[in-house]
Amino acid sequence: MIHHISIDANNPLRVASVLAEILNGKVYKLLIPGSYIVMPFDNYGTHIVVFKAGDVWSPGADGKSAQILQTAPADLVSVHAAISVPATQQQIEQIGKREEWHVLTRAQGDGAFRLVEFWVENRILFEFLPPGFETQYLQTMQPEMIEQILGQPIELVPV
Repeated sequence: MIHHISIDANNPLRVASVLAEILNGKVYKLLIPGSYIVMPFDNYGTHIVVFKAGDVWSPGADGKSAQILQTAPADLVSVHAAISVPATQQQIEQIGKREEWHVLTRAQGDGAFRLVEFWVENRILFEFLPPGFETQYLQTMQPEMIEQILGQPIELVPV
C-alpha cells in the first residue's frame, strides 16, 4: 500500500489547496520552505507532499537521510498515482475546469477501468477514483484479470 507521494509544483500552495479540496483534507506548511503537505486524515495515513518546482529527493551521503535539492523543474514527469477520493466525478471535473487544468473521465472501454485523469498544472497526472469507481479498479487488479490483460508473470531468476 502506498501511504504518501510527493510532487513538485509551480504554485505549491495552490496545488496543495486543490488536492485538499478533492481529498477532503487539510493543508499544512512542511518543514521544507515553500512546501506543503495535504492530509485527508483517512485510515491509512495517506498524504501528498507538494514541493516547489524543481525540488527533488537526493540520497544522503555517509549514512545520512535523504535530502531535498533544488534542480531545474521538469515540464512533465513520469510519476503518477491512482487515488480513491471522496469527491464526485462532477466535482473533480468542475475543479479542473476552474483551475484550467486538463481533466478527462476515462470510460471502461478506454482502459481496464474507469477513472478521472486530473492533470495538476497540466504536467502531473493523478488518476482519481471517485466513489463507485474503485470497485471496478479493485476487480481489475486481481491476479486472474491481470493475467488476462498482461499475460503470465515474468519468471524471476536469482541474481
